[in-house]
Amino acid sequence: MKLIDNILAHAEDMAAIRRDIHAHPELRYEEVRTADLVAQKLAEWGIPCERGLGVTGLVGIVHGRDGGASGRAIGLRADMDALPMTEFNTFAHASQHPGKMHACGHDGHTAMLLAAAQHLAAHRDFDGTVYLIFQPAEEGGAGARAMIDDGLFQRFPMEAVFGMHNWPGLPVGTFAVSPGPVMASSNEFRITITGKGGHAAMPHTGVDPVLIACQMVQAFQSILTRNKRPVEAGVISVTMIHAGEATNVIPDACELQGTVRTFTFETLDLIERRMQEIAEGLAASFGATCAFEFRRNYPPTVNTAYEADFARRVMAGIVGEANALPQEPTMGAEDFAFMLQARPGAYCFIANGDGAHRAAYEGGGHDAGPCTLHNPHYDFNDALIPQGATYWVKLAEAWLAHQPPAGRPMPGGA
Repeated sequence: MKLIDNILAHAEDMAAIRRDIHAHPELRYEEVRTADLVAQKLAEWGIPCERGLGVTGLVGIVHGRDGGASGRAIGLRADMDALPMTEFNTFAHASQHPGKMHACGHDGHTAMLLAAAQHLAAHRDFDGTVYLIFQPAEEGGAGARAMIDDGLFQRFPMEAVFGMHNWPGLPVGTFAVSPGPVMASSNEFRITITGKGGHAAMPHTGVDPVLIACQMVQAFQSILTRNKRPVEAGVISVTMIHAGEATNVIPDACELQGTVRTFTFETLDLIERRMQEIAEGLAASFGATCAFEFRRNYPPTVNTAYEADFARRVMAGIVGEANALPQEPTMGAEDFAFMLQARPGAYCFIANGDGAHRAAYEGGGHDAGPCTLHNPHYDFNDALIPQGATYWVKLAEAWLAHQPPAGRPMPGGA
């Protein structure tokens, strides 16, 4: 593995910053302390930054040896927010705020970009500009869209934008990136079925919304098996059913909620349309009414081909061809998708390992639980900080040293 010596020399300092952020998690649009820490470090390294994009987001500006005169620019993005969940770890840097936890590794993402920022500012071995995007509210708050709405790409013009997420389960020392859809769209639905309540012993006198709901849940799966093309991926998950207050009473109404995930807008359009047709049709056939709500949250995360291949070649130069892996698409969602709708770019995975790194912490051996994302035992692997920072630096330097071909495809949806 070819890591940058200067970054390795500061690895312990960066790990300490990461653990400090982990101990003080902040939820979406509340990342004031984290943003203050980032801004302080950037200032120490002579990097100006602009704050207040997307409420608590900020952008650091690193000009190269030409002072940015070339007009070339690249964007590197890290997310900063934590999750509203209680941490079960007992090590020294565990969350100090009950009900808040860095269970997705955004503390590590921030530390990796800070480590890259320190090196870029100290050496400036490139012409052009590197924009360091520290984004709030990835976890359900669409912070990427908020930063875009506040003029991210107008105020900081960049040719391409790149993101990175740690990925538990992949062996440490590997990266993964692929062109095309790599994370799914995230969408939510709420369906309220209104029937006619009555005594449970006399169901014929009413219209049972619970029976209709059960029929509906099963019918939705037929969309995936009989309406959607088999080669297109899609998931419909009914995750909540709420109805009734007593065992001997048929309720007046029943509510269903859940999520839909797809890699393309065409599949999403089909699923939404068929869900509404089935819901309203089934309700009517039983003599009930139905209120159908469908909310589209995050679009699919779609890597542009040229940028994904460029990123893979940079990774291979660091960890070797065999460790620059194809990226297996996941039905999880990521609001970096909004940035990729606006600019070419690529979103990659950096391997977080199997959780064995937690065995080094007192009281926090990895036997306590797996190291999966959104798990109360999760912790970011600090060994990744020099790897991720090296990737950011090498990517920025390589991108600004080459000229992208004219006419390469630009993002335009999934």
